[in-house]
Amino acid sequence: MPQYRHSVGPYDVQAADKRHVDGARSVMLDTFYRDFGYGYRPDWHWDVIDLDGTYLTPEHHALFVATKGDDVVGTTAVRAAGPKSPPHPRFLTERYPDDTTAQLFRVYVRPEHRRCGLARALVGLAIEFVTRQPRYQALYLHTDARIDGAEPFWRSMATPVHDPRDGDHDSYQTVHFEIALPGRPR
Repeated sequence: MPQYRHSVGPYDVQAADKRHVDGARSVMLDTFYRDFGYGYRPDWHWDVIDLDGTYLTPEHHALFVATKGDDVVGTTAVRAAGPKSPPHPRFLTERYPDDTTAQLFRVYVRPEHRRCGLARALVGLAIEFVTRQPRYQALYLHTDARIDGAEPFWRSMATPVHDPRDGDHDSYQTVHFEIALPGRPR
C-alpha cells in the first residue's frame, strides 16, 4: 500500500497495521456503547471482530487510524461494497453497486480528541485511497443523524443523496451521502 500518513498537531493519521487493530476495535466498540447507546450488534458490526481480515488483508479495503503516541483515538475504514437492501432502500443498492462503490465505515473519534480535525483528516486519507483505485466510481456513506455533530460534519464534506426524513419512516434517521471522487463522472 502506498504511504498514507499525515500529522495533525500531536496526532498521526495513517493507514493502520496489525499493531493498531486492538486500539481501533476499542474505539469502535466504545462508540457503539457510549455514543450510539445500543452496543455491539453482530448483524451491523461483524467487521469489528476481524478488522485484520476485513480491512488490512483485502487489496481494495483499508483501515485508517489517528494516534496520539501509542494510543488509537480515531478510526475510519473503506470497504469495496455498496449499501445493502434491506435495511437500506433498493434504489441505493442499484445506484451504488458493490463492484464500483467504495463505502466509508467506522468514522469515529474518542470524545476527548474531537474538534481537532481528526475525522476530516481520516476521511481525507480514505478519499486519497479510493481515488487511487480506478475501479471505484463512487464513495458512499450513511450516518445516523441523531448522533451529535454527524449530519453537519457530513454535509460539510459530502452530498446528501437520500434523507428518509423527507417522507420515509426510519427510526434511525439514516441519511445517505456521496463524496465526489476527483476525475470520476457521476
